[in-house]
Amino acid sequence: MASRVLAQAFRSTCRRRAFLSLSTRAYSVSQPMRSAFAQHLPSAPTTVLSMPNPKYLEQEEIDVELIPQDEAKVLITDRAAEQLRTMSEREKDPNAALRIAVESGGCHGYQYKMELAKNRSEDDYVFSHPTIKPSNIVVDAVSLSLLNGSTIDFATELIGSSFRVSDNPHAQGNGCGCGVSWELKI
Repeated sequence: MASRVLAQAFRSTCRRRAFLSLSTRAYSVSQPMRSAFAQHLPSAPTTVLSMPNPKYLEQEEIDVELIPQDEAKVLITDRAAEQLRTMSEREKDPNAALRIAVESGGCHGYQYKMELAKNRSEDDYVFSHPTIKPSNIVVDAVSLSLLNGSTIDFATELIGSSFRVSDNPHAQGNGCGCGVSWELKI
């Protein structure tokens, strides 16, 4: 009789722990991330500082349709702009920028590549936050065709901090489970 009561108590405790573990994990990971993106969008549209040189694209035989300045759009959240400004101050270079490129690869077809832009090419678009300066983002013409309309944010988590591309209107679904690659909408 006592062993039956102990066994029931043990199963009940295990179920409660499993429920608490699952509910805590779901709450602590997913809910704050969704709310964090919405709270930090810029109050004004992102500024396009420069556009690709059409003659350079023709000369280099880069086959891409240029997106007009009034349609080129990469939103930079306030949090990402603050991090870009800090990065620029640390580098002691007001022209320092984050380069974002789209490359083929990963388990879903495309992946983002981000690095400090040491120089700019004639096929680059340069974006800046409307009020927090300097906060430059550089995107080549080919990558912008796959990124246009996306939001760039900076996320701080226990496992590290990083720039993130979110709300890409050209991406299908949420991408792969690891969050590295994504699939193009058809």
